[in-house]
Amino acid sequence: MQELDEIDKAIINRIQSDFPIASRPYLALAEDLNLTEEEVLDRVSRLKKIGIIRRIGGNFVPGKLGFVSTLCAARVPADRIDQFAEVVNRYPGVTHNYQRDNTYNVWFTFIAPSMDEIDENLKQIAEETGISDILNLPATKVFKIRAQFDV
Repeated sequence: MQELDEIDKAIINRIQSDFPIASRPYLALAEDLNLTEEEVLDRVSRLKKIGIIRRIGGNFVPGKLGFVSTLCAARVPADRIDQFAEVVNRYPGVTHNYQRDNTYNVWFTFIAPSMDEIDENLKQIAEETGISDILNLPATKVFKIRAQFDV
């Protein structure tokens, strides 16, 4: 894996929790870090390409936007995990999808306008994949933490 230099680290640290809200956010980042907009865009693109940055996007509190969310866990045979994840990831309400070392080995979060819609989507996923052991685990209390990983 390619080494991160101090500029890469500064960009990563900044965009995790303090991404500029501006018409040209990468220019704002560049100005703050004494770089050019092109340098920031090139570095972010490279960091995404090599897998250091997985996603850049906003995090919203679903309930405040009139949505519901749930955590789902599925029991998927090892040889079908990739196919299952591919199907799950097609749904626009899926925000995270990850593998865990557990009997329920594929976990994902789902956001939608209603729990009925989530239930319907989970039925469709089960029908398409043949995986019917999918738990729907809506939160009963939400704890919001700020995940900041200093690089």
